[in-house]
Parts: sequence; C-alpha cells; structure tokens
Amino acid sequence: MTAGRKITPGKLIAATHNAGKVRELRELMEPLGFEIVSAIELDLPEPEETEATFTGNAVLKARAAAEATGAPALSDDSGLAVNALGGAPGIYSARWAGEPQDFYKAMEKVEHELGQMGGDDRSAKFVCALAIVWPDGHAEVFEGEVHGELVWPPRGDKGFGYDPAFVARDETLTFGEMDPVRKHAMSHRADAFAKLRKALMGGA
Repeated sequence: MTAGRKITPGKLIAATHNAGKVRELRELMEPLGFEIVSAIELDLPEPEETEATFTGNAVLKARAAAEATGAPALSDDSGLAVNALGGAPGIYSARWAGEPQDFYKAMEKVEHELGQMGGDDRSAKFVCALAIVWPDGHAEVFEGEVHGELVWPPRGDKGFGYDPAFVARDETLTFGEMDPVRKHAMSHRADAFAKLRKALMGGA
C-alpha cells in the first residue's frame, strides 16, 4: 500500500451494503465530481469480513468490488470502540446488531456490558478506515477517529448505527441529533476522508 497514486473524478464504486454509509460517502464524494455507484445497486456479493483490523476489512471489501467491476472502489470499515470494554465492539460493531441489523439492540448490549463493568468510564471513539483499491490491485488506506462518550438512552433519529448513543468531545448533541453537515465536519469518516482527499486529490 505505497502512497503516491492520485485519483481523478469519475465513476467510483461504494463497496458497502450499508445504505447509511453509501449516503455519507455520496455526500462526501459527489461534490468533488465523483459518480458513486453502490454495491447494493450493482447487486455485488457481500464479502465475508475475515480480517482482524478495520484497515484489513476495508481493503478486502474494496478489492472485491474493484475486481468485480473493473472500476476503482471505495470502502469504509468503521465501528465503535468503547474503552471500558477493551475496544469492543470494534470490528464487530455491525455484527453486534445481529441479522437483520437492529442497532438499538446493539446499543442496549453496549449499555448492559458497561453496567456489568460497574465503573463510570463511558469514553469511546468511532474509528474509520477508508480504502480505495484500483482494478490492478493498488490500495490506499486512510484512518480517522472521533473521540467522545456514550449516553443512555439513545437520542435522535439522524445518522445511523450507534450515532444516537455517541456525543463527540466538547459537544452536547449526539450524532443522532446533529445536523448531517455538522456531523460531517467532525466525524471519524470526515477525518479519514480529509486525509484521503489531501493525499489522492491534492487537497481538492
């Protein structure tokens, strides 16, 4: 994963089956001239996430989509890491929500496990790895984080996933209550995207 390759606006596959992530990737990339086509729209198979890190899984998903379509693919692997739970749910964040995914139950599970710990440490962070993989196999990966703490009960119906239970540092609203534009300015995905944009688009 050597650095240096640039990417120019055009067709870009969003290698995710998560509609919320597709929406956020579109909001980030389309203003820069990219046409985002999702794995959902293309009916691509969803690869099994077998890697042990966010970066590994992001590359795995983007590579599968690039190979299947012959176009560059962008993948996001992200999740919630709770300090008192040793970084869990981490790469298993989506799987904690079960099938079909129910993130209220996932947030409830996090809250239950925090209660079992008996402490008052509610600090957590969202982590995001953004990977772009070209059809020739070249990969670029950028990681971002946003730190904050968990609240209960969840608040707000914006965002997706664990957003209603997370308040970023120095904020009072959860990501579930926050206007999407404001969230994009500070989120883990925005942090990773800013690094990607600077490296691959010359800061465009």
